[in-house]
Amino acid sequence: MSSKSDATQRLADLTRLRRVRDRIDREYAQPLNVEALALGAHMSAGHLSREFRLAYGESPYSYLMTRRIERAMALLRRGDLSVTDVCFAVGCSSLGTFSTRFTELVGVPPSVYRRQAAQATAGLPSCVAKQVTRPVRNREAPVAEPQLA
Repeated sequence: MSSKSDATQRLADLTRLRRVRDRIDREYAQPLNVEALALGAHMSAGHLSREFRLAYGESPYSYLMTRRIERAMALLRRGDLSVTDVCFAVGCSSLGTFSTRFTELVGVPPSVYRRQAAQATAGLPSCVAKQVTRPVRNREAPVAEPQLA
């Protein structure tokens, strides 16, 4: 009987985690933090962080920053906004943190990306440009090596 209730609880937790992820996807430009996300999911911040990492391979904050950087890349490719404008448009409140995180995920600073992206994606439909320029997680969610028993 215990295993059935454990499975039911796990499914309920996964449902709440999906709602948290959907909220991040929807409200990435809003001021979000783990405490606010946890409150909305009726979990403690620590529990949310642990369970989110188990389910999705990265912390809620890392997932949020990845969404923000993806949107920033699209805005920078357009070329009509400054890096500072893009930083604030995607919900970041610190240009330094934004630039550091952008560089970690994309490999070049936002100003360099802005110059290079216009040339690299010229002529591509925006949906294709988004796919080929999507940032890849690196240090936050390393791929676990299979364990041989």
